[in-house]
Amino acid sequence: MADFHVVTYTGPFGYLKPWTAVRDGETYSQQFLTPSVMEGMRQKLGVAQILRHKLTYTGLSMQQEQTQPRGWTHEKKKGIMSRPRAILVRGVLLAPELHLAFATAAAADVAASQHLCLCRNEDIVLPVAQMTLSEADFDALPGFELRPTAATEPGSFLVGFNRFEAGAPMHGRLEIVGNPIRPVGLSA
Repeated sequence: MADFHVVTYTGPFGYLKPWTAVRDGETYSQQFLTPSVMEGMRQKLGVAQILRHKLTYTGLSMQQEQTQPRGWTHEKKKGIMSRPRAILVRGVLLAPELHLAFATAAAADVAASQHLCLCRNEDIVLPVAQMTLSEADFDALPGFELRPTAATEPGSFLVGFNRFEAGAPMHGRLEIVGNPIRPVGLSA
């Protein structure tokens, strides 16, 4: 098998919203990237394919976020329009480190010249390293990786609906290698 051309990205924080967390008051960040998130990254980078990925982080930080619904409430007696507020508590990944594997050095070079957002615009990760690894060495990297699977495959679970394929169900199997939660100050 050919070598993987790997680009490593890191940033101060990142939140990967689980697809089930529409109205949850307390939500922990997902530890894996869904196929539609990977497709969004592929499109943003302008490469033909991202072969694999691994994600690690140093911990979770519980953060509060104030939200408001899109609609307004009209209080006739008081003659005012208002929007109610709510507080959500989110577990945000600290110091996420993302390894993306590409088939060619040219694709890795293109990716290494750009930033990425894990899922939200404020969750920016920047390229910090580029290397060539065998598939076995990539497999040995610590981290979380969602491997896309068929719904009928053993160990498969529903991970959301693919916005790039008309809402088709996405299934995967989570692979966890080593200790994907790094001690503070260490890289993979």
